[in-house]
Amino acid sequence: MIFENKIFEAAIFDMDGTMFDTEKLRFKMLKEASYELYNEEILDSILFDSLGISAVNGEILAKKYYGEEYPYKEIRERADNLERQYVRENGVPVKDGLYNLLERLKKNHIFIALATSSRREIAEEYLIRAKVLRYFDILVCGDEVENGKPDPEIFIKAASELSCDPSNCLIFEDSENGILAASASGGMPIFIKDIKDISESTKKLAFKSYHDISGFVEDIIPLTHKFPVPDLNEQFPFSQDHIIAGIHGFGAIGGGYLAQIFSHWDGYTRPYQIIGATRNEALRQVVNSIGKYSIKFESLAYFQTIEDIHLIDIQDNEEVIKMYEVSKIIGISLPESAIRLQANVIAKGLLNRYEKELEPLTILIIMNKINPGRFVRTHVMNALKTITDEKTATAVIKNTYFCETVVNRMVSAIPYEVIIEKLQNNIQNLHRNIFQYSDDLKKLFEFSQVYHDDEYLKNGKRRKKRTKNAIYDISNFENFYAVSKFANELTDLNVTLFSSEPDMPLFASNSSPLLSTLRQIVVIDDIKSMQEIKNKLSNGTHAIIAWYSRLLGYNSIGQGMGDIRVEKLALNIMKSEIKPALLIENPDFQKYITSFITNFIKRCRISFNDKCSRVGRDPLRKLQNGERIIGAIQLAQKYQISTKNLEFGVACAILYSIRFATGNNTEAGKVKELYEKNHTVADILTYSGDYNKSKYPGLDLEQNRELIDRIQEIFNRIEVEIPIIID
Repeated sequence: MIFENKIFEAAIFDMDGTMFDTEKLRFKMLKEASYELYNEEILDSILFDSLGISAVNGEILAKKYYGEEYPYKEIRERADNLERQYVRENGVPVKDGLYNLLERLKKNHIFIALATSSRREIAEEYLIRAKVLRYFDILVCGDEVENGKPDPEIFIKAASELSCDPSNCLIFEDSENGILAASASGGMPIFIKDIKDISESTKKLAFKSYHDISGFVEDIIPLTHKFPVPDLNEQFPFSQDHIIAGIHGFGAIGGGYLAQIFSHWDGYTRPYQIIGATRNEALRQVVNSIGKYSIKFESLAYFQTIEDIHLIDIQDNEEVIKMYEVSKIIGISLPESAIRLQANVIAKGLLNRYEKELEPLTILIIMNKINPGRFVRTHVMNALKTITDEKTATAVIKNTYFCETVVNRMVSAIPYEVIIEKLQNNIQNLHRNIFQYSDDLKKLFEFSQVYHDDEYLKNGKRRKKRTKNAIYDISNFENFYAVSKFANELTDLNVTLFSSEPDMPLFASNSSPLLSTLRQIVVIDDIKSMQEIKNKLSNGTHAIIAWYSRLLGYNSIGQGMGDIRVEKLALNIMKSEIKPALLIENPDFQKYITSFITNFIKRCRISFNDKCSRVGRDPLRKLQNGERIIGAIQLAQKYQISTKNLEFGVACAILYSIRFATGNNTEAGKVKELYEKNHTVADILTYSGDYNKSKYPGLDLEQNRELIDRIQEIFNRIEVEIPIIID
């Protein structure tokens, strides 16, 4: 691999302070051990000067100040035990970006070595507990070399064991002595700042310097392999990085699509937590209790599990603001009305990020709307002006990437009663297995108590500390089998929340450098054209399928598409009327247009859980001048393309509204009300009254007389031809 015009084939890592945030912990334990054994804490200055040197040199340094009677070896050994005890109870504090760096190096065929001043026993335990031992080809530890840093021996030995010349090795270090040793070895020192900076003269010896590991990762991302869009059955990355992703609106698209995108991440690592904001209390309780959920892909009978998920209450402003502070990326999947309500909370979260000088936040906007970025940005900007001055508000907006998207997937929520029923069945199975294997589990966890004494010095006198260990009987493998079966039952405790189709990529605007690294996102420069294509091609057609299917007596999209009349109408609309017009205006998008049509028809044919009543709601919104169906008609007529099938769809929308208007479908009720005044479709299509606190954009009667007359004629015909359905 070539980095900064230099070829490197191996990477050698120091451990403490470079990979792990253990120097502060080490200082604390050395102080505690020194006080315990010498009745005085070791000075910070000695600890700082000991960074990156061997135990032998550290002893010389300590005894130079405290004298030859200072029990340095015993103190160091006691500190080792205290530190290991802490790590065993709390885990190894891993530096941000480490997992992503190791994954990138390993998957791009770079050899990896450890060169640490710590003893092998400690190094191996830390690597195992941090789950990174698997990355390292060789380990060279402090008890395996004669000379400690700043002598280059340890790095020369590590390079030799990798069969690499030191000049072809990147050497990651955090200390003065470490950089001196790396430079003297002939390698390429990479300085990663920890608790103590190094002198400017030493820093000049570094090939490159970074404030943290993540900074180096950012530099090598363009040099490493970018994974293609994943296949559905590909596993999410095994390793988790120090990343949090947020979902503002944990509904079908948020939970059934965005969570999967974030889980695939860049193919190297995945976030250690996904936060989802929803007002559904029952959903929060279920998911937070289990810590995961599944998505069912209907056409393939395949289930995918999303893990490390935590749901918060969307009405808990403090929690939502915190989500905006800690997340690296947030997907907003909310309707327009909810954006208006949530704009103030979003503004407060973004302002907090700005004041804390955090990195810019990437916001993915999932809205079925042209120019959704401008819509969200405007509302957030207006909210910011109410809580800060205009200059700061402008700076906050500039510190945020508002990224527009196009979704090419259908997702629906599983009914809540189905979720609860399946969860109860899983709990019953678990309950049964607890009783089935309870005796074996008890036997396995029976243990003997073994006592042993630790000797140590205190105030010049030898002391003993008695500790108790539990020794378990591991000779009976039948007991292990019981544990394994029980663990499998716990693993199987899950809940399926969403039903989805397998189209993988999310199309997003090229507005954030993060997006090009994410595996499941396809960055598009002209996202507005893609939005218009998707809007005209499938959104209107989807609604027409729902209206026509329901008029024919079908309850779901999948049932309706099983009728040749519905399928033929959908194909004619997309292939003969919308596609030709779109290709004239967007010839470079032909592959996307063809793919949209093919996938859309396939998805609709199997969408048996997609209710016509849901897809067909809001007919007024779909019949606005320039939007969806009417917009598609206007585009086709611009190029003298017949739109008889689209006009049939408009007539179906009106007849559907008249026949199936209910109290919870206010737009259908409004259409019915407008029609019943004069029994003419013109009153509906030219409506210009109130609509969502603004004026409804209806057609101009004189300019669109011929179109309105044709739709009226179609309506008169189908009103007679399509019988009234009695449920």
